[in-house]
Amino acid sequence: MAINPLNRGPLRTLSVLIVIVFGLYGLLAAVSTWGSAQLSPKLGLDLQGGTQLILAPKIVGNQQISQGQVLKAVDIIRARVDGSGVAEAEVTTQGGGNIVVSLPGSPDKATIAALQKTSQLRFRVVLVVGSAAPTPVPTATGTATSAPTAPATGKATTSKPTTTGAATTAPKSDFPPALTAATTPAPTAKATTPAAKPTTPAAKPTTPAAKPQNPSDLAWITPDIQQAFTALDCANPKAVEAIVDDPVKPMVTCSNDGLAKYILGPAEVLGSEITNATSDVQQSQGGSTGVNEVVLNLDAAGTKSFCNVTSRIVSMASPRNQFGIVLDNQVIEAPVPQSALCAGTASITGNFTAASAKVLADQLKFGALPLSFVLQTRDDISPQLGGDQLSRGLLAGAIGLLLVVAYSLFQYRVLGLVTVSSLLIAAALTYVAVTLFGWSTGFRLTMAGVTGLIVSIGITADSFILYFERVRDEVRDGRALRAAVETGWGRARRTILISDTVNFLAAVVLYLLAESNVRGFAFTLMLTTIIDIVVVMLFTHPLLSILANTKFFGEGHKWSGLDRERLGAKTVSYAGRGRVTIAARRAAAERNPS
Repeated sequence: MAINPLNRGPLRTLSVLIVIVFGLYGLLAAVSTWGSAQLSPKLGLDLQGGTQLILAPKIVGNQQISQGQVLKAVDIIRARVDGSGVAEAEVTTQGGGNIVVSLPGSPDKATIAALQKTSQLRFRVVLVVGSAAPTPVPTATGTATSAPTAPATGKATTSKPTTTGAATTAPKSDFPPALTAATTPAPTAKATTPAAKPTTPAAKPTTPAAKPQNPSDLAWITPDIQQAFTALDCANPKAVEAIVDDPVKPMVTCSNDGLAKYILGPAEVLGSEITNATSDVQQSQGGSTGVNEVVLNLDAAGTKSFCNVTSRIVSMASPRNQFGIVLDNQVIEAPVPQSALCAGTASITGNFTAASAKVLADQLKFGALPLSFVLQTRDDISPQLGGDQLSRGLLAGAIGLLLVVAYSLFQYRVLGLVTVSSLLIAAALTYVAVTLFGWSTGFRLTMAGVTGLIVSIGITADSFILYFERVRDEVRDGRALRAAVETGWGRARRTILISDTVNFLAAVVLYLLAESNVRGFAFTLMLTTIIDIVVVMLFTHPLLSILANTKFFGEGHKWSGLDRERLGAKTVSYAGRGRVTIAARRAAAERNPS
């Protein structure tokens, strides 16, 4: 069947919309089949229920807890939850210092552990590294009689490392990872492999009372430090829990996989000096290396400190050329700087997965908690509103939709079917968009979000009505329908864009300033406003352009909604290039009867 040449442009526009719709639903089918997505939108706490965690502050000695510390912890935990992709969570305080975190659905162990972590980050140079097991008791003189037996890397190669609940690090490799500038290519194996010789504290200062010259000075290894190192058993959770991280003093601690223990110098770079942290796949001049990395950006003080320490240790012998990254009292990595890093950025690479790198980056980016917290209780909570309220909300939306359809058919006759089909296309796009956002960003639909979707029905219908009325105005002025459709679209398009822009900006402001469920309302309002523009431009206008070329609509059938007589249009007749009204022709005939 031949295609009317006048319809080719509108059909091309409609084909773009068809590609978009099928592409989105194809993506949803793919990520639900081979990924973790579901075929329906995720629901929030008020509609689905979830998990409630009560975190209690961990008080050491006579430590006092201030309200400011608790409120700061609430802000950081809320930022961590949002950064992990869990939307519509609630974080509140309870009693004097407990924090209540309500998460929709069933969060995994990594998410729960990440909320408890204080994420106190410190960069310390490595002085000694050895086996995680306790070594023989030192002699009465306070010096060790045996040296640590682990290789310089401090990583055991015969046992599989364990993963912490927070999933902040990946299993350790045989050699320490590289610590490089964020823009440099991946280091070579030669640069990252220290000499495989056991380290000993034999190089401890000959004069224990000598004052250390810098954090890498072995004079920090006092008899007390040596005794603590030899006695530390990294397999004992209580011993690890008792580790104290004082930034101005040396530190004896374990790797977070429990396979090595360290003597570290005083902290030289603090977590508070990190301005941003992101995770990504490391890039080199030849393209992607496939290695996950955490990229740190430091402030002026951190940049200077980082430059000083890397310049000092880059030429030292192993293991004193290693840089211990201490998170929550344990060494998560001990990389080897490849050069002096003075650009204010650094790349931490190890055997990170994409997920563990993101968790670590989020913890570092959003800051350290002012207090340590322990999980006090974990309970499943039922929906605050439940399925009954959701059903009522959906029923209200269906009633509103039916009223819009009824009004459109009454006011516009068959032309009202264009409104109905446009609303159906908008609903299909909204459904797949909300579902995909739930998969990609963790968005969850709450009752407030459902309200935003219901409100959008009227906003979307308003755009169609505005367009139809512009077309009818042109028909009243005597234009042929095809010309009226194009002229009316030119006049209506600007008004529709201005109206939707105002709605979108209002929703953006509401989203940025509001909290909790109100943001869900604002988000759905932003989403449906964009969809409204897409549907009007890619479906409603081209469809009406095609209908204008049909006999039923073009000749103004009385059921078309564009009946000239019903609209009170000026009837015109075209002769050649001129335009003469029928009334004028009748008047001329009366003056010159034949």
